[in-house]
Amino acid sequence: MTDIPRRAVSRTAKLAALPLGFAGRTVLGMGKRVTGLASDVISAEIQQRTAEQLFSVLGQLKGGAMKFGQALSVFEAALPEEIAAPYRQALTKLQEAAPPLPAATVHKVLAEQLGPDWRDRFVEFNDTPAAAASIGQVHRAVWRDPGYGPNGGPRHRDVAVKIQYPGAGDALLADLKQLSRLGGMFRAIQPGLDVKPLLVELRERITEELDYELEAESQRAFAAAYADDPDIYIPEVLDAAPRVLITEWVEGTPLSQIIREGTEEQRDEAGRLMAELHLSAPMRAGLLHADPHPGNFRLLPDGRLGVIDFGAVARMPEGTPEPIGRIAALALRGDADAVVAGLRDEGFVSPTEPIDAEGVLDFLRPMLEPISADEFRFTRAWLRGEAARLASPRSPTYQLSRQLNLPPSYLMIHRVTLGSIGVLCQLEAKAPYRAILERWLPGFAPVS
Repeated sequence: MTDIPRRAVSRTAKLAALPLGFAGRTVLGMGKRVTGLASDVISAEIQQRTAEQLFSVLGQLKGGAMKFGQALSVFEAALPEEIAAPYRQALTKLQEAAPPLPAATVHKVLAEQLGPDWRDRFVEFNDTPAAAASIGQVHRAVWRDPGYGPNGGPRHRDVAVKIQYPGAGDALLADLKQLSRLGGMFRAIQPGLDVKPLLVELRERITEELDYELEAESQRAFAAAYADDPDIYIPEVLDAAPRVLITEWVEGTPLSQIIREGTEEQRDEAGRLMAELHLSAPMRAGLLHADPHPGNFRLLPDGRLGVIDFGAVARMPEGTPEPIGRIAALALRGDADAVVAGLRDEGFVSPTEPIDAEGVLDFLRPMLEPISADEFRFTRAWLRGEAARLASPRSPTYQLSRQLNLPPSYLMIHRVTLGSIGVLCQLEAKAPYRAILERWLPGFAPVS
């Protein structure tokens, strides 16, 4: 058995064992109930132990498990701290402990993708990977640019060489199939959290993310849209093949480090820049950056936000749909009937089912708090409060939410917006978010 299939079998075994452990803890909890132990204590104990096991296993995996863990990481701000802490540790280990490809395998992939003379394209190539990702790893190198430097000689540039793991596609699909069975575990950790739509979307994006030439095309479009921008930096693509991507190296402080130990000023500025990118890209580039994971961003020494991964994007040639901004502005003005009419037109509300318009407004107002004032500070506590409000079956909010739909055309926008908000809450960033919306969101007229 080769290393790749052996690792795939090992991953599958670890993932398959998770629901069994969860079932055992559930039975244990039922037994304790019989003895009279308080149900909330049992629930908390099962929740904590389930989280520890789940995050421990995810921390040992690559492929779909890493991709899934990264996608969920933006929501960790909504989890109670005693659960979020081991989650953050496991996700850090995902990046730091992933076993690298042997140098011989790296060289083989480069020869297959760039040709047998691939070494001639580099002045230097570091065989030790600088970073690991879900479907590949990144090496630092010095590119021999065909252009000319200041003294007439060849120009050399520091570059990032992203190399896809052989068999990454099959491993990803196998992992996602196993992870789809874990919905019950996540409901135990965070009631109301439905991971199935996230897994369906991840599966749909796998094919695109495995094609590095498609990623290069997206990155070039972003780079053109943000050329010489004072706030956002997109590295240039120098070469691409289906399984190898070569871009300019980005030197800066990872957003994950800013979240852990950045100053308040750094965190606020990082949040402002993230909001600028998320809201301006559909209008400027006709694309939405669809992977707001902190590992994909750097705060550069000159203050700009560097973006380093474009494997997941949504194509939005007409920009962000105008009804989003228009309905948000109507809600801020308190026009309940117009809000419901707009939601019906877009398919969020059934065209025939009666619904309490003022109740809809009460449902939306807390979500719009970040743009109801000139400035707002996102916090973990705010996000946990919103998660609890929306997930409690006893609350009027929960009951009303059952009358609302999420049209398929809005699924990606919804998921990316939630992910971006999750990162802003991790940063606990304060910024003039309403002004950013007024500039970039179609239909969002200034609120007096």
